[in-house]
Amino acid sequence: MKTPIYDFLSDYAARGGIRFHMPGHKGCGPLGIEHLDLTEVEGADVLSCASGIIAESEKNASALFNTGATLYTTEGSSTAVKAMLAVAAKRYRTKEKNTVLAARCAHRSFLHAAALLDLSVRFLLPESATHLYGGVPTASEVEAALREGKDRIFAVFITSPNYLGELADVGAIAAVCRRYSLPLLVDNAHGAYLAFLSPSRHPIHLGATMCADSAHKTLPVLTGGAYLHLSVEEKEALAEAREALALFSSSSPSYLQLASLDLCNHALENGFSYTLDAIIEAIDKAKRTLTSAGFTVRKGEPLKIVIADENAKTLATLLRSAGIECEFSDRTHLVLMLSPHNTAAELDTLCAVLTPYGVHAIAPQTRAPLPLPADAVLSIREALFAPSERIPTTLAEGRICADAALSCPPAVPIAVCGERITSETVDALLYYGFDTVKVVKE
Repeated sequence: MKTPIYDFLSDYAARGGIRFHMPGHKGCGPLGIEHLDLTEVEGADVLSCASGIIAESEKNASALFNTGATLYTTEGSSTAVKAMLAVAAKRYRTKEKNTVLAARCAHRSFLHAAALLDLSVRFLLPESATHLYGGVPTASEVEAALREGKDRIFAVFITSPNYLGELADVGAIAAVCRRYSLPLLVDNAHGAYLAFLSPSRHPIHLGATMCADSAHKTLPVLTGGAYLHLSVEEKEALAEAREALALFSSSSPSYLQLASLDLCNHALENGFSYTLDAIIEAIDKAKRTLTSAGFTVRKGEPLKIVIADENAKTLATLLRSAGIECEFSDRTHLVLMLSPHNTAAELDTLCAVLTPYGVHAIAPQTRAPLPLPADAVLSIREALFAPSERIPTTLAEGRICADAALSCPPAVPIAVCGERITSETVDALLYYGFDTVKVVKE
């Protein structure tokens, strides 16, 4: 497969011309990669209205992912999420239907999109949720919520996989959405690789209307590289999707990230599925080893190892002292994200470090305080832009949240802008380490 973006950058650098254009480093500098860092010079195409080498590379990606269309962004899946919602709002929202049904563990980019697009949100807290970052809705839960709010809802938004690696039954949820003639939007930030399993478990192939992928999380792409995928049925929205990405993006995209997305196409076409299968086999072996040692390893997506343990923070420190850095840890969970660029030997090292401590493993015994959806006194937009003040969390009950109170990572809301803070919200904020919270000024 051709790599038109990378080839252009390489050729431009090799010519060694005088650069009377941005960026300011002029192709020189201490990083050693500046020669490939360009702007929209003649022939480099323009991401916001791609018709040349970027458009060609995006078509290559679309063919690999088997989508109706695939667009690049160099500002992460956060931008793709916002654009996805903007497209859905433009195509499906009406005066009567201005509400998105969303699973509660949505990333903050969803809340920012709701504020910028002035969307009303009805949150769904799945029965399976035992943790702020966990829980995926079932098709029956989505259908029940749609029956109750069908006159107001214009789109359904879910996160799958979530931060703890749980996968929703996207196919079943998509079938429900089709019965109600609603688009299904999926934040698939952690699951770009799912398209290359056999069979594919990618949301687009399971019936999603649009999908946002972080390429850089699980594929060989520089940080910030991401995709917005449209289904075959939604392909006619391509121009609107490109405009929506431009609405939320810088007009100076990183060509280094674009080049990495371009080169990723070559990697995906040449043996990626085989290396993916091999590392998943090694991960499964490691999961069995850790389970046998006494750890509670959560079931979920193939490229995550998630250990539920009351000593998760201690385990993270232990790993760090052995030269192993995890993705995330909190009071009860240790999250390890892998990719085909990890090795079986690295997993063996992980198991060698952890297994002696399996005898001390303590699975969480109690359900963590959950951010139950509360009364929305103001819209997300009104609350986010209202005059606000930061107060001690212990004094926040009864006040209106003015910000997405977040754990970072993974940037999942505990309290949502516009909601009145309840005693349960206070408990959740304190549990997850928030001593202060921003509220609307009275």
